[in-house]
Amino acid sequence: MTFRQALCAKRPLFLDGAMGTMLQASGLPAGTSPEEFCMENPDILRGIHASYLKAGVDILTSCTFGGNSYKLPKGMDVFAFNKRMASVARAAAADVPRPGDRPVFVAGNVGPTGHFIKPLGPVEPRELIEAFAQQIRGLVAGGVDLIFIETQFDLAEARAAVVAARQECDLPVMVSMTFEQGVSLTGSTPTIFAETMQNMGVDVVGTNCSLGPEQMEPVVAELLSVCACPVMAEPNAGLPELHGTQTVFPLGPEGFAQKTSPFAHMGAQVLGGCCGTTPDHLAALTQALHSLGEICAPKVERRGISLTSRSQLVRIGAGQPLAIIGERINPTGKKQLTLELQEGRFDTAMQFADAQLEAGATVLDVNVGAPLVDETTLLPELVQRLVGRLTVPLSVDSSNAQAIANALPYCPGSFLVNSISGEAGRMELLGPLCRDYGAPFILLPLEGATLPEKAADRIRTVESLIRRAEQLGIPRRLMMVDILALAVSSSPDGARQCLEMTRWCSSEGLPTTLGLSNLSFGLPARDLLNATFLAYAAGAGLSSCIANPSAQRLREAADALKVLGEHDPHAASFISGYAGWKPGEGSVLQRQGGGGAAKSLGEAVLNGDRENVLPLLEAELKSGAEPFSLVQNVLIPAITEVGARYERREYFLPQLIRAAETMQTAFAHLKPMLEAGRGPEERPVVVMATVEGDIHDIGKNIVSLLLGNHGFDVVDAGKDVPAEAIVACALEHKASIIGLSALMTTTMVRMEDTIQLVKDKGLPIKVMVGGAAVTQAFADSIGADAYCADAVGAVRAAKNFM
Repeated sequence: MTFRQALCAKRPLFLDGAMGTMLQASGLPAGTSPEEFCMENPDILRGIHASYLKAGVDILTSCTFGGNSYKLPKGMDVFAFNKRMASVARAAAADVPRPGDRPVFVAGNVGPTGHFIKPLGPVEPRELIEAFAQQIRGLVAGGVDLIFIETQFDLAEARAAVVAARQECDLPVMVSMTFEQGVSLTGSTPTIFAETMQNMGVDVVGTNCSLGPEQMEPVVAELLSVCACPVMAEPNAGLPELHGTQTVFPLGPEGFAQKTSPFAHMGAQVLGGCCGTTPDHLAALTQALHSLGEICAPKVERRGISLTSRSQLVRIGAGQPLAIIGERINPTGKKQLTLELQEGRFDTAMQFADAQLEAGATVLDVNVGAPLVDETTLLPELVQRLVGRLTVPLSVDSSNAQAIANALPYCPGSFLVNSISGEAGRMELLGPLCRDYGAPFILLPLEGATLPEKAADRIRTVESLIRRAEQLGIPRRLMMVDILALAVSSSPDGARQCLEMTRWCSSEGLPTTLGLSNLSFGLPARDLLNATFLAYAAGAGLSSCIANPSAQRLREAADALKVLGEHDPHAASFISGYAGWKPGEGSVLQRQGGGGAAKSLGEAVLNGDRENVLPLLEAELKSGAEPFSLVQNVLIPAITEVGARYERREYFLPQLIRAAETMQTAFAHLKPMLEAGRGPEERPVVVMATVEGDIHDIGKNIVSLLLGNHGFDVVDAGKDVPAEAIVACALEHKASIIGLSALMTTTMVRMEDTIQLVKDKGLPIKVMVGGAAVTQAFADSIGADAYCADAVGAVRAAKNFM
């Protein structure tokens, strides 16, 4: 029986529990790399696997959570390590006899690298994909049955890992993300995560870590409400508590089983344990559910496509409001935009993006197809610029298939591809990429040089394209049809043919779109014709249109359609936007976009507008503003407000990072002026370090960035740093503050080493601590001067020290 067959059998499947807990109990010294320990002690690892099998689990997880090139100790071969760890789990599975209908499966464990893809971070997406591919090649060679991508906190990295898995094998893929307060670290909800993973065709979607069973229940419920695939849940053994100087997870085996087993009755098919769980916990869970037969998950059916960014979801299809895809970022007929693209500049493109979002576009079409432009380079560059500034999904548009292929890796979610036609080779190049990247795409009913004027001809072409796509393993959930609007000035029955095409697509469950302005080409009062046809087409089932959202009649029609289609409860938005409306005057309410061009220096920081911050800064200086006054009265209040929005969960990590980098750009420009006027500034020094044995530094890096924006000089001592080296670094740089970071419960105990050393030497240095497992109680117990829940808290603590 394969893993996919086991899923189809609908019976509960049990994953094993925590590995770190068991390794510690088996002699793993504090601060020692689990990977090195397991390579040197394979029999201990095999024994841990065996103990989980005796507890009744169905799936063993290879001890390869940190088995990527970014996290393994230097000099350790990625392929060899992963192959070895997988083979140990495989051997353990063979040691424990099982009946044929209950085989043991080995899951190749793939954890996060701790690095962000461009433009949020410095890593090229293909570098990250290759790092995961290296690891997965080793796991496959070691004999795993499935790939388990777990504890993901960023949607873009999860996508990269899935792409690598698809690239290297055809094994089942199970992906799990960790959530706190209903979102991931970079702002993805469980629904956004689930829809993105389902677009990529993964076999199981789930959640693990961070939460105990009670706190995880709403996340599991949300996943079950949107997942047509099986759902997995791996809670911790409760929320961590401090007992003396030890962090423990409070739920014992019976309590864990009692609180986790309801997930199966809700419909979750794959259950296991994360931090703090042991074979006893899993034995109790399997026993609690031993009499449960078939899992009855809620039935989820949805027609249409789902587009996602890290923090936004746009559904297009039956039962959804008409989506407006902004058309303005296209050089056709736009001299200024064409000139800038030829020069490699994006000023006008960014202005068009901001204006369209303010006018209500939910997706932006992005096309750079101008003469003398290398689209294969420029399209990925503009996509990165837009992703770095905005939160909406994009439509990646080009007649050059390679340009789209180059841009897809930079899309952090399920962006739209515009388009795939019957052009020779286009489906074969772009179809598999859309499948593997989970990118919905527009089917354009064109074959050869002839435009099909009749709906029947377009339908035949679409049916042919769908068959070709399905032969490539592409599901219909990724397909949307362009109904192909032709100008009624030259094709009088063009509107009627479009409506026939729309009705056919609706009957087939296919969402639709069209280039609305094509219909009225060559006629006066184009907005009037476009808006009138839009109402006709919406009645026939049109799902979206590619148009200029700033066109008044279009917006009026779209907003009226929301009321009439029951997508504006109590007509609240319509009343708000049109209370003072008079015929011909508009009065359309402006929408709030996902970034917006800054109009002031403070807005530039708030919006993370790196492109415009320096021109705005120069304008302030030319008007007579003093550099010091700009820092104290504009920049610092703005970045402080960013921190407040982050704490209120109005902003997420991408916005926080962009704002901090914008502030950094402005301050770097002002720094020479400040020093010229007042001499070199004496800024308090903070030494930041990840403690010995811990190689995770993403949190430390974010804290460092934010501290630098609040008047501190930050010295990064690195990761896996012994206490002696941290204190020596602080003395060398005359630091007044040390910031310590640790992700794991096994390494956070090392924080006390630095604190004790500072005290033993009688140094006037304050120590603040933070990290995923660190709590206020733990910080108090080890004598830390401050506990910081996040980067904003670290800034507040550092300022209090001063």
